[in-house]
Amino acid sequence: MDYLKVGCGAGIGAVARFALTQVLGPVVWVTIAINLLGCFLMGRLRPGLFWGTGVLGGFTTFSAFAFSRDPLAMAITVIGCVAAWQVGNALAKRPTS
Repeated sequence: MDYLKVGCGAGIGAVARFALTQVLGPVVWVTIAINLLGCFLMGRLRPGLFWGTGVLGGFTTFSAFAFSRDPLAMAITVIGCVAAWQVGNALAKRPTS
């Protein structure tokens, strides 16, 4: 049943990404922003199969940046997404008062 959770979540995430690119425009910077947000949320929320692998996995797209000929965009994606996850993870670890 895990595959159904992941598949349904991925569909929702992909539709959300598609909707954002329709509103904001299908440019590389929108894709980078989506990937950064998805990585941050993955680190911050530490979601399970449906929300993590499914929704956020479908929301982000790391295959698209491979087609970019802009080395700056590629560097921002690789470095920025790792940093976004680490920031989210650090916030998740921080005790609440």
